[in-house]
Amino acid sequence: MPKILILTSEFPPQPGGIGNHAYNLAKGLQDNGFEIQLVCDARSANGEAEKIFDKNLSFEVIRIVRKKIIFRSYLNRIATAFSLLRHNELIICSGKFSLWLGAFLTFFSKNKFIAIIHGSEVQLSNKILRKLTDRSLKRFNKVIAVSNYTKSLISHLSFKEIEVVPNGFEIQLPVIVATKNDPVPVLITVGNVTQRKGQQNIINALPLLLKKYPDLKYHIVGIPTDRDRLEKLALNLGVEEAVVFFGKVSEKEKIELLQQADVFVMLSETTKSGDAEGFGIAILEANEIGIPAIGSLGCGIEDAIDNGVSGKLINPKDPNEFADALEEILNNYETYSQNAITWSQDFKWDKVIKLYLDILK
Repeated sequence: MPKILILTSEFPPQPGGIGNHAYNLAKGLQDNGFEIQLVCDARSANGEAEKIFDKNLSFEVIRIVRKKIIFRSYLNRIATAFSLLRHNELIICSGKFSLWLGAFLTFFSKNKFIAIIHGSEVQLSNKILRKLTDRSLKRFNKVIAVSNYTKSLISHLSFKEIEVVPNGFEIQLPVIVATKNDPVPVLITVGNVTQRKGQQNIINALPLLLKKYPDLKYHIVGIPTDRDRLEKLALNLGVEEAVVFFGKVSEKEKIELLQQADVFVMLSETTKSGDAEGFGIAILEANEIGIPAIGSLGCGIEDAIDNGVSGKLINPKDPNEFADALEEILNNYETYSQNAITWSQDFKWDKVIKLYLDILK
C-alpha cells in the first residue's frame, strides 16, 4: 500500500478552508488504497474536540501542540516531519509553513514532494517571506493550484510541473432543495467575518438595494471576527435593520440558513497583507441546495461561479453591478437555481479526488 505524508497548516474540527481541503484529500486518498499519515497543529484550548474528531478517522493524525514560545512549536513540527519522512513515499504540503517545511525536507530525502497552493500563501506582504515561498515551491516535484487564479499568482516562476485541481466540497447532512415563494430577497454570506470575505461590500450596497427591495435581508454567518466594524458600518449607512449576524453555527444550522436564503453572495477582496480568496467552496455548497451566487471578479471565485449560468461575477466595489446582477438572478430564478445544482456536481469530492489520483499515477 503506497504511503503518503500530508503536512497541513489547518485541520478540522477547527474551521478553515485549507483544513477542510486537507481532510477530504486525506480521506479520499485513504479510501482509494493509500496509507495516510497527517501532521497538523492542535488549535483548540484543551484538545478535547480534536481527540473526539480524530477517533473517527480512518487515517492517522499527529497534532503538534502549540507552545507559548511559538518557535518551539516550529521545532516540534520539523522534528515530527523528519521522524515520519522515511516511512512515506510521497509528501504533500498544504499551507504556508508546510510549504517551507516541505522544501527544507527535500534536502534530506529523495521522496517525491507535491505542493498545494490556495492563494494567500503565495502573495505575502512581507517580501522576504514571499521570496522564501517562491524558492520553496521550486524545490517541489509538482505544484497543484486550487484555481486558475491561484495558478496565475505564481506565473512569474515559470513552472512546468503545475496542475489546476479545483477545490471540492461534501455536504454530510441530507439536503432538501426548497421552493422559493417568498418575494422578500434574502442574501447570505457564509465565512469568517473579515475584510477578505467582503461582507462590507454587501453592506455598502444595501442602501441602493433597499430602494428596490425595501424588505431585503442580509444574513451573515460565520466566526464574528470583525462584527463590531460591520455593525458600525451598517449603522452609519442606516441599513442595520436589514443585517442579521448569526455567528458561528453548526453544520445543520448552516444548511438550514442556506435553505432560507435566495442568493449566496461572496464579494471577496484581496487585503493589503496579500490575503486573497483562492476559490470559494461555500459557494458550491449553496449551489447544491439550489442557491445561485454573486461573487467577485479578480480572485479564485471566478472558478467557482459559471458566470451567467450558476450566478454572476461582478466588481465587488460596484453597487450598481451588484443590483443588476441580483435583478437578473431574481427575474430568472428557477433557471439559475437549476443551473447552480448542475454546476455544483462537478466539484464534489468523489469527482475531485479522481483528478488527484490521475496526477499521483
